[in-house]
Amino acid sequence: MNNNNTHKEKNMRKIAIYGKGGIGKSTTTSNLSAALALKGYKVMQVGCDPKSDSTKNLMEGKRIPTVLEQLKAKGEALKLEDIVFEGFGGVLCVEAGGPTPGIGCAGRGIISAFEKLAELEAFETYKPDIVIYDVLGDVVCGGFAMPIRGGYAREVFIVSSGEMMALYAASNIAQAIKNFGRRGYARLKGIILNAKNIENEQELVAKAAAEIGTEVVQYVPRSGDIQIAENQGGTVSEFVKDSPMVQVYNELAEHVLAMSEDEEE
Repeated sequence: MNNNNTHKEKNMRKIAIYGKGGIGKSTTTSNLSAALALKGYKVMQVGCDPKSDSTKNLMEGKRIPTVLEQLKAKGEALKLEDIVFEGFGGVLCVEAGGPTPGIGCAGRGIISAFEKLAELEAFETYKPDIVIYDVLGDVVCGGFAMPIRGGYAREVFIVSSGEMMALYAASNIAQAIKNFGRRGYARLKGIILNAKNIENEQELVAKAAAEIGTEVVQYVPRSGDIQIAENQGGTVSEFVKDSPMVQVYNELAEHVLAMSEDEEE
């Protein structure tokens, strides 16, 4: 295992969650972060999507200022508290942000945000147990590949449904990870199936997972409880505590923790 990027962060779990736009990636990530936080872990969630809405379900439905916005407004006077916000369960929330639509490169925004977090020693200051990067997976250009290419994330999960375009994106992401994996960076740990109720969906996704050399680590059924929670600006752990979905995300959290530990050994 290549340890060149793990000096002060040796015990910090570093996870990237990829998936095509609209697949439910941010919903899955924020519910996972909430589940991990309620298990007593200190979690930091970093949104790496120009929409900057990854963390809103941990922040009472509110959009937080992005790293790029604050960099533009405050320049060198920027402090960690300008870009790191505490949300539900103590989850530390960060949004990289993106350029004005049609102007500039969104991937470049992610790179700038990561550089600023490193410069301000965010991880050394907050000492999270787990950092989760929520990354758009329709394109795997330099910026969007930054979490896996720059050694920021050691493990990658892909959120997919049984829809053809979601599986196509999953295949592309897996290929990118494989390319970087040869250089000792992140490893693909599995697919999180966020169901869309397509016929034979579990079989379809299991077959696709096998083809790209991985497995389905969690089946997340479609549920109206997610929408009920999101309409109130949060996760099921916060607003629909008696929902069976709370247990689903708890199981996902357990699987992620177990797989992380496997790699650490």
